[in-house]
Amino acid sequence: MSAVGLGTWQFGSREWGYGHQYAERDAQAIVERALEHGITLFDTAEIYAFGRSERILGRALGARRGDAFLATKIFPLLPLAPVVVQRARASARRLGVEAIDLYQIHQPNPLVPLASTMAGFEKVMGEGLVRHAGVSNYSLARWQAAERAMGKAVLSNQVPYNLADRRAERELLPWAQDHGRLIIAYSPLAQGLLSGHYDAAHRPGGMVRTNSPAFLPENLRRAEPLLAALRTVADAHGATPSQVALAWLIRHPNVVVIPGARTTEQVERNAAAADLELSDEEDDVLSRASDQFHPQGLKEVWPELARQRLAGLTARGGGSRAPAAS
Repeated sequence: MSAVGLGTWQFGSREWGYGHQYAERDAQAIVERALEHGITLFDTAEIYAFGRSERILGRALGARRGDAFLATKIFPLLPLAPVVVQRARASARRLGVEAIDLYQIHQPNPLVPLASTMAGFEKVMGEGLVRHAGVSNYSLARWQAAERAMGKAVLSNQVPYNLADRRAERELLPWAQDHGRLIIAYSPLAQGLLSGHYDAAHRPGGMVRTNSPAFLPENLRRAEPLLAALRTVADAHGATPSQVALAWLIRHPNVVVIPGARTTEQVERNAAAADLELSDEEDDVLSRASDQFHPQGLKEVWPELARQRLAGLTARGGGSRAPAAS
């Protein structure tokens, strides 16, 4: 499993706004380029574009399936044991593979006993359909409970982890390091916030980012000192802020990252981050800048997000048009 992987939520998913050409042609080229540059970890999920991401990824890997560590996730609508088995088989068919390297529970479902869910995982692992079990967005207590229920290791927990969100360091990461487990950091660039491409005057498009509190003007202003620290370290290495943000994460033992990529050039830069060696001093500079970043929470920004959504809906629907969000 490569330290830098490729997340494929954007393959075929309309919410990223990448379009038909991206799904039908660019995704294939991105997967091929990722393999050429040493990326072996590919992460998808059955919920991404309702199975289309899995199909696109499987088609793109083709004969090079053996070069990839393939991870996907079950959407836990009703993850009873028979459902887990059924959905794992369906994911394997869409991916075009005989075995899934890492099968993960996408979200906790507190209404379904873990014993039933993990019994399903134990069955598909016993059949050889799944090689490793994983979870996503689990607390430490629930991760440990999943292991007890299955009676064997749950290899990984896929959680948001980046310089703007370090909650994983409180409990999850220390436990993973002590017990030989993995943290798979999704959104390692905070959905592009840490790329340095955006500020209060230049905000992103696309449904995912425009509906994220991180990209409201006030939070973009609050992120400026952190972005400045990233640019300073990046300039010292002839790198990009994104590469530095990824390199900072994978300096931590037992952490791998799964950034997405819109272009082949972007996947090349992401792969190169694995070779970027930060000094302890640079690590400290970035960590201190991260400590000082205090974004507004969802409760604080909800009125602005609601106003922004209403403005967009009114503009698309015709009639009385609200002013565009600032």
